Amino acid sequence: MFRLGSASRFFKNGYQALLSGNVRNVHVIGAAAVGGAFAGGYYATRNVPSALSFAASGPKTVTKLKEYSLNEVAAHDSLEHGVWVTFGDAVYDITDFVQNHPGGMDKIMLAAGRDLHAFWSLYAVHQSDEVREILEEHRIGKLDAASIAEKSRKQERSADDPYVNDPERSPLLTINTEKPFNAETPVALVSENFITPNELFFVRNHLPVPDVDAETYVLEVVIPGQKPLQLSLKDLKEKFPKHSIAATLQCAGNRRRQMTDVKAVKGLSWGAAAISNAQWSGARLRDVLQLVGLDTDGAQSDIEHIQFEGMDRGVEGKPYGASIPVRTALDKFGDVLLAYEMNGVDLPRDHGYPVRAVIPGVVGARNVKWLSRIVASHEESHSHWQRNDYKGFSPSVDWDTVDFTKAPAIQDLPVQSAICVPSSGSTVAADDESVAVRGYAWSGGGRGVVRVDVSLDNGKTWTVANLLPADDGSAAQKSRQRWAWTLWEADVAIPEKMRKSGQHLDIVCKAVDESYNNQPESVEPIWNLRGVLNNSWHRSKVIVK
Repeated sequence: MFRLGSASRFFKNGYQALLSGNVRNVHVIGAAAVGGAFAGGYYATRNVPSALSFAASGPKTVTKLKEYSLNEVAAHDSLEHGVWVTFGDAVYDITDFVQNHPGGMDKIMLAAGRDLHAFWSLYAVHQSDEVREILEEHRIGKLDAASIAEKSRKQERSADDPYVNDPERSPLLTINTEKPFNAETPVALVSENFITPNELFFVRNHLPVPDVDAETYVLEVVIPGQKPLQLSLKDLKEKFPKHSIAATLQCAGNRRRQMTDVKAVKGLSWGAAAISNAQWSGARLRDVLQLVGLDTDGAQSDIEHIQFEGMDRGVEGKPYGASIPVRTALDKFGDVLLAYEMNGVDLPRDHGYPVRAVIPGVVGARNVKWLSRIVASHEESHSHWQRNDYKGFSPSVDWDTVDFTKAPAIQDLPVQSAICVPSSGSTVAADDESVAVRGYAWSGGGRGVVRVDVSLDNGKTWTVANLLPADDGSAAQKSRQRWAWTLWEADVAIPEKMRKSGQHLDIVCKAVDESYNNQPESVEPIWNLRGVLNNSWHRSKVIVK
C-alpha cells in the first residue's frame, strides 16, 4: 500500500537534490513528475550522476512471481481497470499510489500501462534508491518471456525499413501511429507552458523523415519568367533579415476522436493535443520571393498560389506538397517564414530540419517541412494532400458521394479551445468548494482570443476564465497578428448540490475570438467524413468522491 510519508520524504529529497545541483541540464516546463513522486516543476534530461549508476545496475530480476504479458499491462491504464507499470521485466500495480501522487494524478497517469524506464531517464530525480523502495512495495510479478522478447524486437530496426533513419522521440509523447510517426503532447502537459518544449511538440508526419545534410542543402525558388534561384542554408541565414514569431500549429484533425464518437470517420484518432506553440525564426518568405523577382505588391495577376514541396517522399517518389494563396505569402503583416530555428535552436528533424515553411494562422498541413522547392504558380499544388485531402464537407456527404474538387482546401482554422486539466474520468473530493480548470484557446488567421467561458453543468451556467499572458518574453502580438495560442485558467465554484459523492461535473469550455466567432455546442452539425475542423465545445466529465 502507498505510504504518504514515503512519497512526502521523496518529494522533499528530490527538491533538495535539484537545489543542491545534483541534477543538471534542467529545463523548466512546469510538469514535474511521471512515474514517481516529484512535483517541483523541472524537467531533467541527462547528465545525472546518481541516475547513471542506477540505470547501469538496472531493475532487479524477478524469478518466482506471477508472469504477465505486455498486453495485460497495457490494459491496466486507468483507475477503473487498475494502474500497472513495468520497469525492466518487473510489473507493478500502483493504483493505490496515483491519487496521492504529489505531482498530481494527471502527471503520473502518463505512465499508466507502460514502462517507467524511459520516463525516469527523462525525469531523472526519480533515479534514487528511495524511489525504488517505494516502487518495490507495489511489485506484483514480472513480464513473461514472450513479452521480454517483444520489447527487445521493438528496439531493433531493420535495414529494409523505410523508417529506419527516423529520429528518436520523447517517450512522453502519446503515439497515434509509429510509421509514419504521429504523436501528440500528453494533454495534461499542454497547458503547462506557453512555449511547448521541442521534445513535447506534437508530430504529424505523412512519410519517412528525410536525413538532410545541412552543408549540401539547397532550396530552389521558381518564379515564371525568372531564372530559378537556389539558396543554401547559409544564404537564408546571411542574405535575409532574421525574423521571429511565436506561432501555434494545429493539425486539421485535432480532436477527431470526438467526431468518431458520433459516427466513424477516416483519419488518425487525434485527441485534443494535436496542437502546440513555438518560437520560430527564419527568413520571411516575402523577402525571398521579392529577391527572386516576384512583384510583392501583387501586380502579377497571373500568380495566385505559392506551392511548397518537401523532401519527404513516398514509395512512388512523389514528395509531400501543399500551397497557400499568394496574398497570404506576400502579406507584409502575415509573418510567413522559411524557418530554420525552433525555440532558439536548429529545427529538430521531426519538425523539418533544416528548413520548413511556417504559415501562422493556417492549418498545419500547409506548413511544409524539409522544404526543397517553392513555386509561384497560377494554380494550387497538385499534391494529393492539397487537392484530395484536408477539406471539409457537409454531414450529409459520405464516401459514395464525396467530390474533393468541389470543396476548397482548408487554410485558416476556426476558433478552438480545450480543457487540459482536469481530465475526463478524474476525481474531485466531495468537500472541495471549487475545481481548478486549465486549458488552451486559439483561432486561425491571426484572430486573438478575447474570452473563454467554462461551465461545470454542461452549459447551464458559466464562469469567465482568466486569460494568461504570454510568458516567453516577446512583445504583445497585435490584432490580426495573434498567431500564438492563449492559455487560460478558471477556479470554478462547485454548487453545493453537486458536492456529493457519485455526482458528476460536466465541465465544458468554449472560446470567442476577436471577430466574435464562437464554437458550436455539439459535433453533429459539423461532423464530416474526414473528421477535420472539430471545434465544438470541449468536454471533461469529472467524478465527485
